[in-house]
Amino acid sequence: MSQKFIEKDYQIVQENEKADIYIINTCTVTNMSDRKSRQMLRRVKELNPNAIVVACGCYAQVAKKELEEMEEIDLVLGNEEKSTIVEFIEKYINEKENKIELKDVMKQKEYSDFGKITYTEKTRAVVKVQDGCDRFCSYCIIPYARGRVRSRKPKSIISEISSIANKGIKEVVITGIHIASYGKDFKEKYELIDLLEEINKIEGIQRIRLGSIEPLLITEEFIERLEKLEKVCHHFHLSLQSGCNETLKRMNRKYTTEEFENITNILRKHYNDVILTTDIIVGFPGETEEEFEKTYKFLKKIKFYKMHVFKYSPRKGTKAATMPNQIDGKIKEQRSKKLIELSNKNQESYNKQYLNKELEVLFEEEKEGIYRGHTKNYIEVNYKTNEKLENKIVTIVCKDLKQFV
Repeated sequence: MSQKFIEKDYQIVQENEKADIYIINTCTVTNMSDRKSRQMLRRVKELNPNAIVVACGCYAQVAKKELEEMEEIDLVLGNEEKSTIVEFIEKYINEKENKIELKDVMKQKEYSDFGKITYTEKTRAVVKVQDGCDRFCSYCIIPYARGRVRSRKPKSIISEISSIANKGIKEVVITGIHIASYGKDFKEKYELIDLLEEINKIEGIQRIRLGSIEPLLITEEFIERLEKLEKVCHHFHLSLQSGCNETLKRMNRKYTTEEFENITNILRKHYNDVILTTDIIVGFPGETEEEFEKTYKFLKKIKFYKMHVFKYSPRKGTKAATMPNQIDGKIKEQRSKKLIELSNKNQESYNKQYLNKELEVLFEEEKEGIYRGHTKNYIEVNYKTNEKLENKIVTIVCKDLKQFV
């Protein structure tokens, strides 16, 4: 969206600076996300009471009427309106037209391609390849905010990544709402692995990292093709959510713990240095102490490098929000703490294995003579040196656990 404004000669200012137009790209994953979005909308109006304030994105998509009632907001746009956001705002400036009928994302069948995209980080670029999700997990509002699966055309993706490579950026992260579903909406068979094989051929790109993936994407056939792609990073973020089959069923997740364990075994068989990370929700409605203990034992068995632990937060509009046996906040806090301790213990144990070994690191930034970067399997390290290492892939040896972040 920033690029769209820049192309029309608008100037982008820093956060907290006074501006004529504020765009708040809202999130709606949890009720807390909604609240933070509302707080931000109010805060920017305080910075400049005469500014035009625009709410767009996921929260705007699912709660348009609610946001229109906020006196701070001038314009509410959904996800499909982002690609023409400048035109909507200029129409508002000229005609005060603020009653925009949002497109129904559930009826969208084509990926909305923004076209030329130039925003990247210094050493990596995040490339979105699909939108939408057809899974409808019982705790998740995202399918209603983003719509059904829509895949971006391969030609557009390859063109963007080729442009990124020409800028000297070495790593791309392939992301989307549910990238395991990439290509399922195409008439001719073309899947994520086909796309990755094409990206692997692009000169200049040295690392391809996958964003969060649906566990069931991982099969023997998929990995046999993937392991031939030398640029793919040996790090997989498999979104588990619970280590208890009863809880997974209430969540409407499509796999069992037995299937998930088999998936991790496949990955470890093909990559001896693979790093696995995950997301876990604690305190999901109906999660008994016995169910939580099943999750804890399963997580100890799988030994993830890192676990992102979330305390379940009811999201209005989802099935889980109306389920009986909602869990007390103190119990959620206790369970969260226990899993975070396990995660930290696992991470330290893994890091010890990499002490005094050669590590190939892509360095991303420097602060006070200390460079921060990641190995190919996504272990984050610090390295003190007088050399200029930013955006370079260098082999180093870590001799102290403090060098691992």
